Amino acid sequence: VGFGLNLRKIGEVGLTSLPIILSTIATSLIVAFLMSRALHMPGKIATLIGVGSSICGGSAIAATAPVIEADDEEIAQSISVIFLFNVLAALIFPTLGGAIGLSDTGFGLFAGTAVNDTSSVTAAASTWDTLHNTGGAVLEYATIVKLTRTLAIIPITLALAFWRTWQAKRGGGASSGSFDIKKIFPFFILYFILASVITTVSTMAGVDAALFQPFKELSKFFIILAMAAIGINTDLVKLIKTGGKPIFMGVCCWAGITCASLIMQHLQGLL
Repeated sequence: VGFGLNLRKIGEVGLTSLPIILSTIATSLIVAFLMSRALHMPGKIATLIGVGSSICGGSAIAATAPVIEADDEEIAQSISVIFLFNVLAALIFPTLGGAIGLSDTGFGLFAGTAVNDTSSVTAAASTWDTLHNTGGAVLEYATIVKLTRTLAIIPITLALAFWRTWQAKRGGGASSGSFDIKKIFPFFILYFILASVITTVSTMAGVDAALFQPFKELSKFFIILAMAAIGINTDLVKLIKTGGKPIFMGVCCWAGITCASLIMQHLQGLL
């Protein structure tokens, strides 16, 4: 995934989208926290849904799950909720954006900040491009906004890792003495940043960005492979029976992000 991030392009777009991105992420995490308390939901599922809704769907869940030691069932529930609203967003948002009179730039920001997963962002933006004959401009812009949002995986994952460390130490006893931050530190984050830097420096040096396209496709394949493996190991009947609260939390997070994105754009005069 890191090889698909050009930090230079993200820097150019990020100044505009950053306030909206921070607002949507904060909204999702706060809603998830409050809903988990109100619904008495397991903390790990609430964390995964909150992070998945606020950052980048399945990729964020896949990155966060090992840090908080979520099991397959918790991951499957969270992924199912996120993917449900991914599909709904891809179908509904282009029509919604047209109904409220969003500009091309406004919809690019809206899709990039309010849709959970990158694939669904591209689907919604592509539909908008087709409906409004923009020649793919909205797709490119929305994707860059979404990739900027993806960088939030870094601080969120690190914060969760250190939170677990603090909890373990606060618990006291022999277990806390043997708890080692090196065992839970998400070192893949370092590789993520390194891959992004390699892509950025290479393209600045004149290397064709198409060179990194196979890595982007490979990342999609590995994420799909991991999600399929989790699905194979999931009790679907139990998932459906116990999925009411996670779905309701997903609705609340999705609604919160959608409202936060539109309100922030309105305040910035970007609609």
